[in-house]
Amino acid sequence: MKIKLMLSVGLLGLGLVSCMPKASAPAPAAAPAMTAPMLDIVDTAAGNKDFSTLVAAVQAAGLVETLKSKGPFTVFAPTNAAFAKLPAGTVESLLKPENKAMLVKILTYHVVSGKVLAADVVKLDGKMVKTVQGSDVSIAVAGGKVKVNDSNVIATDIETSNGVIHVIDTVLLPK
Repeated sequence: MKIKLMLSVGLLGLGLVSCMPKASAPAPAAAPAMTAPMLDIVDTAAGNKDFSTLVAAVQAAGLVETLKSKGPFTVFAPTNAAFAKLPAGTVESLLKPENKAMLVKILTYHVVSGKVLAADVVKLDGKMVKTVQGSDVSIAVAGGKVKVNDSNVIATDIETSNGVIHVIDTVLLPK
């Protein structure tokens, strides 16, 4: 009887063990989140359809490698709508090889050396800031809005791997 009881208890224990949920291996640690590398100024602009005219102009001016370099740069980037405000035929004319020098002069007038974020730009109210082209642009702040010369800054702090882009609504023309 003792043997039958021990056998019964043993089988019952075996049955209970086989019915228990299996222990699972610990869940693998989550892989660290992969963040996409930050793009440079040119690639950031090229990825936005509102800058297609600007990107075409940068290419025609031969400034792609410069704006892909280490920098840092601050670019006041006119949108396609800003270029559309220019007199008819202006953009097409500037994109011609014989007008490359003028195009370079205009585009580099939109670039300031260093990474100047919006919080820093507003501190420049009433000041003149030297552009890569060599001439100054004026910065004005009124009612929380920033103007560069006569252009309104409509979006700020698009950070890139080599600087920052601030979007403007009018093409800046050096005097």
